[in-house]
Amino acid sequence: MSQEDDRRIDLILGDAVTRLADASDSPRLDAELLLCHSIDLPRSYLFAHPEDVLDNTTFERFDALLRRRLDGEPMAYIMGSKEFWSHELLVSPATLVPRPETELLVDLALREIPRKAQWKILELGTGSGAIAVALAAERLMCEITAVDISDAALGVARQNARQLELSNITFAHGSWCEPVRGRQFDIIVSNPPYVRAGDDALTKLRYEPLEALAAGADGLDAVRALAAECGQVLKSDGVLLIEHGADQCEDVAAILAAAGWTDILNHADFAGHPRVTAARRGGT
Repeated sequence: MSQEDDRRIDLILGDAVTRLADASDSPRLDAELLLCHSIDLPRSYLFAHPEDVLDNTTFERFDALLRRRLDGEPMAYIMGSKEFWSHELLVSPATLVPRPETELLVDLALREIPRKAQWKILELGTGSGAIAVALAAERLMCEITAVDISDAALGVARQNARQLELSNITFAHGSWCEPVRGRQFDIIVSNPPYVRAGDDALTKLRYEPLEALAAGADGLDAVRALAAECGQVLKSDGVLLIEHGADQCEDVAAILAAAGWTDILNHADFAGHPRVTAARRGGT
């Protein structure tokens, strides 16, 4: 087989799929997307022209991307984007990769917010801005304030809001409720860090920012902060929605109850795992 044959699209894809078999849950899709990214053409081109031969520069570009994926780097970081709530969002190693299960948090928030409401919405720990962008796009009359402690993450979130031409989001830098002290919101949503420090999962997630993943020995330090602080900036009839690990729902409920929250209710994600807990502000 000639060197030129080695660089035929169909043969390159076949080899890449084999190499990715142990590194990816979707080796063929990953291989196709990486090759499309390398040649800057749609996937349909691969199917229509399997006999095409890549030039050296393009082949080396694809091989470099493939090696990154084989090393465990998320596809979203390699491609520079990830779809969430039907929006193609920019992501970077400064932000978590948006997960499909987090769409439950958006869905639950939208059920609470009337379609023509002019509510003030707070998102804490916005990262790439995925949740804030989804809410802003669905509720154009609402004002969304999105907070994050990472300047780099906020930079990505601002880019996502700009590229989707959403003017009803304001971004603020700081820790949890600190940047919005003295203000009042109708609803608060958060997908905080909730992985236990030392959890084996952190090894698999090594490319993603640790500060956006780990939250103390039991993974609940961020939830404790939210339970303690959010009542100060939430209206008396407002709702707090927190995403958490599938095995943390009872602990999250106990933390919220101890902090005076009421009407505590857990919601399962689309796979049936306890994923989001809702609570109302108790007392004054």
